[in-house]
Amino acid sequence: MAGGGGRPRCPPGALLSVAAVVVAVGWVRAEQKEEQSIDLIGKNEVYGDTRHKVNVYVKVFTNSPFLVCMDLALSQERIIDPNYLWTGPDGRDLQGQNYVNLTETGKLMLMGFMVSMSGAYTCTLSHKVIETTTQEEIEMVEAYKFMVYAYREADHAYQVSVRFSTTGCRLTNNGLFIEVLKKILNSSISHLTCHITESSYKCHSVRTPKNGLQYELFVNFLVNPFAPGWEEVCQEISYDCEDETNRRVRQAAERIGKFFHQLKHVLKYEFQAVPTIQYVDNSFSMTPIDSCQPGFGKNHYTHQNCASCCVVCGPGTYSPNHEVICRTCARPHARSLDMRRKENQVSETKERGSNRLQSSAFRRINSGYGSLLE
Repeated sequence: MAGGGGRPRCPPGALLSVAAVVVAVGWVRAEQKEEQSIDLIGKNEVYGDTRHKVNVYVKVFTNSPFLVCMDLALSQERIIDPNYLWTGPDGRDLQGQNYVNLTETGKLMLMGFMVSMSGAYTCTLSHKVIETTTQEEIEMVEAYKFMVYAYREADHAYQVSVRFSTTGCRLTNNGLFIEVLKKILNSSISHLTCHITESSYKCHSVRTPKNGLQYELFVNFLVNPFAPGWEEVCQEISYDCEDETNRRVRQAAERIGKFFHQLKHVLKYEFQAVPTIQYVDNSFSMTPIDSCQPGFGKNHYTHQNCASCCVVCGPGTYSPNHEVICRTCARPHARSLDMRRKENQVSETKERGSNRLQSSAFRRINSGYGSLLE
């Protein structure tokens, strides 16, 4: 599977430890027939299906649910002399591998799941069926395929929009006000290793029914969880850091929201140098922005039961930066066709140009000879 490293982008905290189980089982339950109502979530198990592959999503650095080498219906029957053979994405036998937990009943758990472990896991179940009357033994072989994907929680940030009234758009104090505001906000969230980025503002004239024409500053900025020092915080954590950074940026966003709700009081005491600028009531809004780490992306169609997850990019796709989707790789064959097409166009252009030069030269020669003949 394609993947990537790096860093700089959820279920609630109580659910994080079982996210992979719920996601995986949720997919399988959607595939089961309605009459099969066994509660699979409590069992932490995902059953196979001979008709199609079963998608399973495992959060990085966690253990997968148990992948069961049979379908749900067969699990309710007696099986004679069962034999299980599990193979990984590289086609090798998984028996004896240190990152798997294989039970004698054919269940597979992948331990400490890594991005490189993503791929197709296949179990071949062979067992006997004995005819009641003749006691004839018939060997049955069935294969179950699981597509196991590594996923991460999306990295969260928050886009903030807010407006302020001012006495004019060309005032020097407008820029000063934004800089002071940014410093105050940064100081209030720096202990969370979060900071304000991508700040900008524009001044517009606005006509209102009550106040007539007035001027307003439209301010936008991003509450970002990756302020200097976040790497040191993550080094203290034995698991992946995104849960911690998401928790911190959520706290930072809450602090900023509280700040703007109290801004009338803050402006009165903090911004005495620029009293002409006032907060526009109820203009504060905050929008969560998700991004995925390189090598991961969201796909609501391919991964419907893990739509909010940043799933490892599959073969033929990639994500070089912190986008939300995996891009499709350009096909070398298509590129070569394009190159040949362009080369042909260039060749044709040169040929036409050469023909035009030859015709022009021919006309000049004819003209010269014509003058000599006169």
